[in-house]
Amino acid sequence: MGGFFGTALKNDCVFDLFFGVDYHSHLGTRRAGLAVYSEDEGFDKAIHNIENAPFRTKFTKESNSMHGKMGIGCISDFEAQPILIRSHHGTFAIATVGKINNSDEIVEKIIENKAHFFEMHGGEINQTELVASIINQKDNFIDGIRYAQELIDGSMSMLILTPKGIYAARDKLGRTPVVIGKKDDGYCASFESFAYFNLGYSDYKTLGPGEIVIMTADGVKTLVPAGDKMKICTFLWIYYGYPSSTYEGVSVEKVRYNCGKALANRDAEDVKGKIDIVAGVPDSGVGHAIGYANESGVPYSRPFIKYTPTWPRSFMPTHQSKRELIARMKLIPIKDLINGNSLLMIDDSIVRGTQLRDTTAYLFSNGAKEVHIRPACPPIMFGCKYLNFSRSTGDMELIARRIVNKLEGREVTGDDLKEYLDPDSEKYAAMLEEIRKQQEFTSLRYNRLDDMLDAIDIDSDKLCTYCWNGVE
Repeated sequence: MGGFFGTALKNDCVFDLFFGVDYHSHLGTRRAGLAVYSEDEGFDKAIHNIENAPFRTKFTKESNSMHGKMGIGCISDFEAQPILIRSHHGTFAIATVGKINNSDEIVEKIIENKAHFFEMHGGEINQTELVASIINQKDNFIDGIRYAQELIDGSMSMLILTPKGIYAARDKLGRTPVVIGKKDDGYCASFESFAYFNLGYSDYKTLGPGEIVIMTADGVKTLVPAGDKMKICTFLWIYYGYPSSTYEGVSVEKVRYNCGKALANRDAEDVKGKIDIVAGVPDSGVGHAIGYANESGVPYSRPFIKYTPTWPRSFMPTHQSKRELIARMKLIPIKDLINGNSLLMIDDSIVRGTQLRDTTAYLFSNGAKEVHIRPACPPIMFGCKYLNFSRSTGDMELIARRIVNKLEGREVTGDDLKEYLDPDSEKYAAMLEEIRKQQEFTSLRYNRLDDMLDAIDIDSDKLCTYCWNGVE
């Protein structure tokens, strides 16, 4: 995933830029960068690896040395950005959030014009540079951004810093958010709405799907109006979003309470009197668990605590085995709350299944009598095509798909999956039971898709649910 922040002020913007980007640290684990523009000094840029240290630690020097009235910054799981580009548009800096599925096809198209690419990592072209190259195919930024939005299969939101202002563009179907904040000194553009409140900004505008604006210290001008069709990522509310965030006017924390409430209502009499504690797998499972506890009347407790003073989320290696090790090491048990108790644990989701299986084994090894698992979303059946949530997670790496293939004795795709998507079908029940046995849970019940969508309470046609039902 990733997140960005940009600001245009009448005075120096670096303080706001530094903390605005820092507030996106929950969205990225590998690279971070800042770019500023000053009329006196021109462009300045810095990029650091944040795998082993939080953003603030790596950019303290730049927060004091950089100066300018406009700037953009980004935290990312993959690309080093923002990047500086010199072209017929002049010099500009660009940061992106999204995913390009047809990059090879686009690269070949651009190379035909004798263009070339510099930023390579792991044999892949930096997708932010690719977006810049697409934009450079046109005569102006507006046409270039619109061309990128149409050409890219996937999604692409971006901030572009120029001497004249900051262009902010939301991807064509609004899969990721872009919000504008305002204060007396100027404006900011942000992925997360909460990132600017403590900096003195108030809500000004949420960009619609495909909308393009230019932002200066004096105002925000719409260059391309929003489109009518939206498919915002539902996982923003379930997992990605920080609890204090709001998307399309709907609170992340409130949605998580509602998901927990729905799970409790579905459980009804099944576990009543059988569980002693409701707990959330920190951090994103906590809100869901509070909602469950409030509805069920079973007390909420914290049987383990995530150790964060020197193990922030940003310290998460990309190698899966190392991620699993770090995830285990960060959780410290409170044995008095575990030993002899039946626990109901809520996590945001089950993807591969390895971390939650280890967490369950961890609880049993510390004396838990039972561990009931309630994921806050349905079984994930399809790797995401639109965001970087599962860039390295193919369909067959997902535990639900592996179990379906095991039950059917072959690789199952297309219409053959339909019965496994229906929570009232026998095949769905068989899939859950096989997952439960493999993971060694006492019981397992996923949130239903209809309940999850009701919890968000906006038009379901505006929500992307591809990873659960394959509907594009």
